Amino acid sequence: MEERLSPADAEVILGRLPERIRTALMTRAAEIEYPIEAVVEMAIASFLDEDALGFVDCKPDRGQYP
Repeated sequence: MEERLSPADAEVILGRLPERIRTALMTRAAEIEYPIEAVVEMAIASFLDEDALGFVDCKPDRGQYP
Protein backbone atom coordinates (compact mmCIF):
# COMPACT_ATOMS: atom_id res chain seq x y z
CA MET A 1 0.00 0.00 0.00
CA GLU A 2 1.24 3.48 -0.88
CA GLU A 3 1.95 6.11 1.74
CA ARG A 4 0.22 8.68 -0.48
CA LEU A 5 -3.41 9.08 -1.45
CA SER A 6 -3.95 8.58 -5.18
CA PRO A 7 -6.14 10.94 -7.21
CA ALA A 8 -8.61 8.09 -7.76
CA ASP A 9 -8.81 7.34 -4.03
CA ALA A 10 -9.32 11.04 -3.26
CA GLU A 11 -12.23 11.13 -5.72
CA VAL A 12 -13.85 8.14 -3.98
CA ILE A 13 -13.48 9.82 -0.58
CA LEU A 14 -14.76 13.15 -1.91
CA GLY A 15 -17.74 11.39 -3.44
CA ARG A 16 -18.78 10.11 -0.02
CA LEU A 17 -18.58 13.48 1.76
CA PRO A 18 -21.36 16.01 2.22
CA GLU A 19 -21.41 18.58 -0.58
CA ARG A 20 -20.34 21.48 1.68
CA ILE A 21 -17.29 19.55 2.92
CA ARG A 22 -16.35 18.45 -0.59
CA THR A 23 -16.69 22.02 -1.85
CA ALA A 24 -14.61 23.39 1.03
CA LEU A 25 -11.80 20.91 0.37
CA MET A 26 -11.82 21.62 -3.36
CA THR A 27 -11.86 25.37 -2.75
CA ARG A 28 -8.94 25.10 -0.35
CA ALA A 29 -6.98 22.98 -2.84
CA ALA A 30 -7.49 25.65 -5.50
CA GLU A 31 -6.52 28.45 -3.09
CA ILE A 32 -3.21 26.87 -2.15
CA GLU A 33 -2.66 25.36 -5.61
CA TYR A 34 -2.29 21.80 -4.31
CA PRO A 35 -3.74 18.66 -5.88
CA ILE A 36 -7.01 17.65 -4.24
CA GLU A 37 -5.53 14.31 -3.15
CA ALA A 38 -2.84 16.17 -1.17
CA VAL A 39 -5.44 18.33 0.57
CA VAL A 40 -7.61 15.33 1.50
CA GLU A 41 -4.53 13.50 2.77
CA MET A 42 -3.44 16.52 4.81
CA ALA A 43 -6.91 16.84 6.35
CA ILE A 44 -6.93 13.20 7.46
CA ALA A 45 -3.31 13.13 8.63
CA SER A 46 -3.57 16.38 10.60
CA PHE A 47 -6.69 15.10 12.38
CA LEU A 48 -4.68 12.15 13.71
CA ASP A 49 -1.40 14.01 14.25
CA GLU A 50 -1.40 17.80 14.41
CA ASP A 51 2.24 17.91 13.28
CA ALA A 52 1.70 15.77 10.16
CA LEU A 53 1.55 17.17 6.64
CA GLY A 54 0.65 13.83 5.07
CA PHE A 55 0.48 10.09 5.63
CA VAL A 56 4.26 9.65 5.38
CA ASP A 57 4.96 11.71 8.50
CA CYS A 58 1.69 10.93 10.34
CA LYS A 59 2.25 9.32 13.71
CA PRO A 60 -1.20 8.76 15.23
CA ASP A 61 0.38 7.67 18.51
CA ARG A 62 2.31 10.92 18.95
CA GLY A 63 0.39 11.58 22.15
CA GLN A 64 -2.77 13.16 20.85
CA TYR A 65 -4.82 9.96 21.17
CA PRO A 66 -4.24 7.04 23.52
